Amino acid sequence: MPHSFEQLFKQYDWEKVREKIYSSTVADVAFVLSKNKRTINDFLILLSPAAAPYLERMAQLSQQLTQKRFGKTIQLYAPLYLSNECQNICTYCGFSLDNKIKRKTLSNAEIMLEAMALKAMGGNHVLLVSGEANRIVGVDYFKNAINLLRPHFTHISIEVQPLSLEEYEELKEAGVHTVLVYQETYHQQVYKAYHPKGKKSNFEFRLNTPDRIGQAGMHKIGLGVLLGLEDWRVDSFFNALHIDYLQKNYWQTKYSVSFPRLRPAEGIIEPNFIMEDRDLLQLICAYRIWNEDLEISISTRENEKFRNHIISLGATSMSAASKTNPGGYVVDRQSLEQFETSDERSMETVRNLILEAGYDPIMKDWETVYSNA
Repeated sequence: MPHSFEQLFKQYDWEKVREKIYSSTVADVAFVLSKNKRTINDFLILLSPAAAPYLERMAQLSQQLTQKRFGKTIQLYAPLYLSNECQNICTYCGFSLDNKIKRKTLSNAEIMLEAMALKAMGGNHVLLVSGEANRIVGVDYFKNAINLLRPHFTHISIEVQPLSLEEYEELKEAGVHTVLVYQETYHQQVYKAYHPKGKKSNFEFRLNTPDRIGQAGMHKIGLGVLLGLEDWRVDSFFNALHIDYLQKNYWQTKYSVSFPRLRPAEGIIEPNFIMEDRDLLQLICAYRIWNEDLEISISTRENEKFRNHIISLGATSMSAASKTNPGGYVVDRQSLEQFETSDERSMETVRNLILEAGYDPIMKDWETVYSNA
């Protein structure tokens, strides 16, 4: 067993993986769907164009497996953007260092104003997000924000810059339950073109970040790729390979996957690869059929129609009423967004939609419920 994901990653070649995906046949897909337990190589086949005619069958199976493992529940959460300061140049992000816009970092009072706005919506699960600027929004800033918010939220997640093992241990001790970190693309040769400057340009450091999170014993790790940078089928295979490795090495940790598609933002590039709604549905179903234990998160990047339908087809958590700019709920609604949201409905509207679909919207994290029993 490799001692880091980087060691395993180096055993694979992007073009060879791509060739395997595109050479899969309908017979391969039929065989995979007939199995009771599926491997990472089966996931590769479910990503293939050959699986497209089986989409309805995949959706039905995804629904059955999700209900078997998670019941008919959808956890709701909302992001709280702390800062749009960033020291990286990323060609697809509104927070990029070379984007000459007004920067904002929330003060203690502003953090609490935003938090109370989320609480008024009924939120109990908050995702803290910031740009990657260690000197301005470093570990001490995050620990302070977590201390402010911990009395008010049952589940605190973070999506910030990659940190050291010791820093993740500090944040776990402070009250963080979940860390989200996206490789953006596993295509190492073009990664540098998307990230020409800043600490994020270090492909290997970012690649090994989930290992450090796992070593810190974090409750849950969330992974994903930015869909639209490179071929979504190949990138998603490597993302699943990463999850597979982590589950085997840090088996006490839970895992989730997200599906951020490139959305409009100030100063960003156009998607290199277009991913249609039908492709995204195939990808979500492939993940569920491959891995029954994986949590599947759907953000407000997606449109209302898609989010309405995905409730019953594999999702286990959804964001709602999201603002992607620091202070976006109350403090500074005009500050720069990281990206435009597509589904702008209120938390209450999304809750009611989930109830109408026969599902239970969960606003409170199970772990805290049991720990207080």
